[in-house]
Amino acid sequence: GSSMYNHGFATLALAEAYGITNDRRLGPALRKATDLILNSQKNNKKGGWRYGPESQDADTTVSGAQMVALFAARNAGLRVPDPAIKRGIDYFLSCQASNGGFGYTSKSGPNQPRSAIGCLVLALAKQENSKAYKKSLDYLSENSGFADQGHKYYSLYYTSQAMFRASPEAWWAWNAKNSKNLAATQRKDGSWTGNYGTTFSTSAALLSLALNYRYLPIYER
Repeated sequence: GSSMYNHGFATLALAEAYGITNDRRLGPALRKATDLILNSQKNNKKGGWRYGPESQDADTTVSGAQMVALFAARNAGLRVPDPAIKRGIDYFLSCQASNGGFGYTSKSGPNQPRSAIGCLVLALAKQENSKAYKKSLDYLSENSGFADQGHKYYSLYYTSQAMFRASPEAWWAWNAKNSKNLAATQRKDGSWTGNYGTTFSTSAALLSLALNYRYLPIYER
């Protein structure tokens, strides 16, 4: 695809593959992909990202994909400047409501998917002891569910990661409910489906279940 959404997830996939295999053929592509994310942020007044690399506005969903990709690239051994991470975190904090949830482009209208993204980004930044993180986890714990919303599988993908990073107890409680819910909604051919299509829904559902096994470096606590 042509949006920064696609680019963020593709960069994450490259970083995870590189981190697992150490296949040097992946390195140049990952470096270029990571540099695009960093250069896009440099030119963004808000310190985040939106749909195009030259966008001057930002939102927490596209920005979340870039932040997770940057953390994965750093984990894989690439240099990601600390100021870039800080600017991204500052953008997220500017969108955190007083109840701990995260809005889309501002503090207003927090919901489960965006709050799961914000909570995860703070955890990956090792800010678990901060007031912002603790409030985000409280919001997510109180407002996470399995309703058949338009962004259900996208929401499960991020909520599972946030709960996994929170604590073993939070993960066990969430995973038991998530596993039960997905077992009940899985189709006969093994897939799940939602408004983004069967491929995405199935991939996101499986990834939400896979954290227990720590297949990917980004899934390690």
